[in-house]
Amino acid sequence: MTKKIDIVGIGMNVLDMLIRLPYMPTWENTGTPSSTLIDGGGLVATALVTAQKFGLSTAFIGTFGSDQMGEIKHQLLARYDVNLDHTIIMPYPENQICVVYIDEKSGERHFSVRDNFWDHFLTPDQLDRDFIIQADYLHLDGYHPEAAGQAARWMHEAGKQVMFDAGRTNEKQLGDANFRLVQQTDILISGSGYLRALTTIDDVFEAGRKALELGPRIVVQTEGSDGSYTITAEEHFHTPAYPVEAIDTTGAGDVFHGAYLYGLSQRWDVRRIAKFATAAAALECLRVGGRVAIPTLDAVFQFLNEYE
Repeated sequence: MTKKIDIVGIGMNVLDMLIRLPYMPTWENTGTPSSTLIDGGGLVATALVTAQKFGLSTAFIGTFGSDQMGEIKHQLLARYDVNLDHTIIMPYPENQICVVYIDEKSGERHFSVRDNFWDHFLTPDQLDRDFIIQADYLHLDGYHPEAAGQAARWMHEAGKQVMFDAGRTNEKQLGDANFRLVQQTDILISGSGYLRALTTIDDVFEAGRKALELGPRIVVQTEGSDGSYTITAEEHFHTPAYPVEAIDTTGAGDVFHGAYLYGLSQRWDVRRIAKFATAAAALECLRVGGRVAIPTLDAVFQFLNEYE
């Protein structure tokens, strides 16, 4: 009998090429990397790996290129036992490739993606409705927008939950596609600047309350070293970040999402989930890489016990 899937994710699965440097390279001074790594990345895929490592059963729906890069990307996700039965091999070279430059001093990073990174989306007719709605949660990041929207509608018809990783933005205003996806979202977790762009309100708690009117029941905005801000109909609160000496912040937000999904699956209250996800994200920053640095469930619990 096939094992039930707890979380299905539709979105990014990126091949990351990570380079840790004392400064950004230039044509005149290319610098000397202190470490290099090829690892899997992407918002949804890395969140699923986190949840899988924590003991949940997950499935990824997305694309792989038909070249060597696509094969490597497939191997880097398959090693974590995420179900890949409903992925699509596209008749094109792999396009979701990113070079990640990591600042040795702060652990912050800059991303350089391929010029065709936003090509070759899945379409709704490539999805299996029954496979998707067996899950308790659907996790999205806005990639494959038409397919993601259709899957979200199916989940709500089946009485299931949708989480949207909205990322961060410097834009003053968002496009219609973002509003439509937020309206189909139960748990909205964004990065810095998103709630302001969504609502035109500067105060994060006021913006979060306005975002609740669009559809979500939980709104969270993450702010890196400043922690996160949670807004529900019943309460709002700030969860401070745990102070760690960051080596690489790549994947910290994705791990936060995966850990948050784990907390939801355990029926924890939102304050406990926020602390748990924050601890998991902090531990993620102690090594280079988006997935190889994901902590174990025991490590997160131990960290929380020692810290408190």
